[in-house]
Amino acid sequence: MTAGDLTERVAFDLPTGAVDEYGNPYQQWTRVHECRAEFRYSGGGEAAQAARLEGRSIFKVKIRSCIAARALTTEHRMLDLRRVTYDGGVPQFGVYNIRQIDAISDRAWVYITAEAGVAA
Repeated sequence: MTAGDLTERVAFDLPTGAVDEYGNPYQQWTRVHECRAEFRYSGGGEAAQAARLEGRSIFKVKIRSCIAARALTTEHRMLDLRRVTYDGGVPQFGVYNIRQIDAISDRAWVYITAEAGVAA
């Protein structure tokens, strides 16, 4: 793979707790990493087919390995920065829940299984 295959731009946010002016807790997201990525639609397995029937899409995402990429967990969310749309400051489209991360099998790349169409 070359850098030419990394045609997408993604960001990873970590949920952080915050308190409003009335003392009520709410969830806030903090950006921890941005990078280039390659998306591949996952279409074959039973889980992918079941998710598709429920209106969810599963993607395999490949990003370059670095300290920040290897620190990602399933608590983070991924944003597709080329396609994300906001409504009242809250991203509505282009938001992915991270289901699985493989930072071990290849020293040069981190592989992520991300799911769109689910509540974050």
